[in-house]
Amino acid sequence: MDFQPTILQRHPRPTKSHTPESRYWRRFKHPVFIKEYAPVTSVHFSPSSPHRYAVTAATRVQIYAPRTQKITKTISRFKDVARSGHIRSDGKLVVAGDDSGLIQLFDINSRAILRTLNEHKQPVHVTKFSPENTTQILSCSDDTTVKLWDIPSQTPITTFTSHTDYVRAGQILPSNPSLLLTGSYDSTVRLFDARTGQCELSMGSSRAGHAPVEDVLAFPSGSVALSVSGPIMRAWDLVAGGRCVKALSNHQKSVTCLAFDGNASRLLSGGLDQMVKVYDVSSYKVVHTMRYPAPVLCLAISPDDTHIAAGMSDGTFSVRRRQPKASESNTSQARKDALQQGTYEFFLDAGAIGQGRTKTKGKAKAIGDPNEFRVETKRRKRLRQYDRLLKEFKYSAALDSVLKRAVPPTTAFSLILELIHRDGLRSALGGRDDVLLEPVLHLLVKYVSDPRFGEMACDVAGVVIDMYASALGQSPLIDALFVRLRKKVEEELRFQRELVSTRGAIDMLLASSVLSATHS
Repeated sequence: MDFQPTILQRHPRPTKSHTPESRYWRRFKHPVFIKEYAPVTSVHFSPSSPHRYAVTAATRVQIYAPRTQKITKTISRFKDVARSGHIRSDGKLVVAGDDSGLIQLFDINSRAILRTLNEHKQPVHVTKFSPENTTQILSCSDDTTVKLWDIPSQTPITTFTSHTDYVRAGQILPSNPSLLLTGSYDSTVRLFDARTGQCELSMGSSRAGHAPVEDVLAFPSGSVALSVSGPIMRAWDLVAGGRCVKALSNHQKSVTCLAFDGNASRLLSGGLDQMVKVYDVSSYKVVHTMRYPAPVLCLAISPDDTHIAAGMSDGTFSVRRRQPKASESNTSQARKDALQQGTYEFFLDAGAIGQGRTKTKGKAKAIGDPNEFRVETKRRKRLRQYDRLLKEFKYSAALDSVLKRAVPPTTAFSLILELIHRDGLRSALGGRDDVLLEPVLHLLVKYVSDPRFGEMACDVAGVVIDMYASALGQSPLIDALFVRLRKKVEEELRFQRELVSTRGAIDMLLASSVLSATHS
């Protein structure tokens, strides 16, 4: 019969359980904090790999590398405070506005100014490339106008003037480059059609007292739009004529920004309450919350879902990173290999390996019959040190091996229980001098009042006192440990008496309340 290892006793602990969703978002860690000279008002990831991102603060737009979090380019050719640095889908151009009303288009590598658009009369807070038509730019200004620009001719294709206050949010719908979604400080969200030059839908209310719209975001399908005004986020059904289908209020202060993850299955919102909330878009329920050191002004997540970037009002810029799993990287690498070497060869090699063959110099070589059976060898589990000593009946040495500081108390008391079952506790405790007895007493002093091990510690303490009572007075260290053990037991008894008296008082109060209730 094989030796049975010691069974470690498990004690339940009141730990906070995390859902798989929360565990996923907790993998975004190792935050990097970068201090800017002014509030960070915009951050945008390039849709193309390697997903560099543009950070707009003060009078410059800085381009960062996602792997090193280092600045690769700095664009500072602005006359006033820069706004809304946005990278084109091919990663070659960047556009930004400023508080003088100027819009400039830059080459991201040479930082040369390629185009200058100067028809706005007040600050331009939104500049974005069209996701489908790369020669068009959307701009929203404090002069209440929204313009769709043609880059080659440097002229506006259409100008919309339906808003009556600052326009601080805007987006070209990914599903239709002719539709523009905007949000204004007149508390309305509008859908414009560049083909007709008209406002097709107006959502929200422009009455006094309503909060201004800080940001808008459209789903990739183009059927639902989101807007935030004050602490409230609203979902609008564009197909049903702009009807409000959902209103949420999960922030304590105004919500300033919205962002989707890579596949638009999760929605992130940041606010002045220094919180970022993550929603499941199927139910709009909050599945995770992240806290930041200052009010959040802008937010973005990389297309490959590995970086979360947030800009704050005190000039702090934060980037949280997630290490993708091996399965994610293997899948992407397999796709790259398939594209590089050709689909036919890729699947041919995969089939050869799957049928028990290996590829050598372009030929498939058999390495075995796939139908033959092989007897599986079972590896014997290695015993731990204290189990090996127990197997050799070295009880004292086994006890010494679990009295080290690095060994958890669960292991130590599980071994003591095994010694009790073997009737070897006295043998393990006997014949010790002050050096070998000290760790035993330290263990008892530390855990005699612990509810998990207190009962067993008291039993072992009784055995130790019975065996070494005659040796008291011979070692000052051992005497001090016995005094500490006695004080610890007295404190625990005093605490238990207080608990019993408190419980009795509570029982009396409950009994009197029940009697008064029955008499009344």
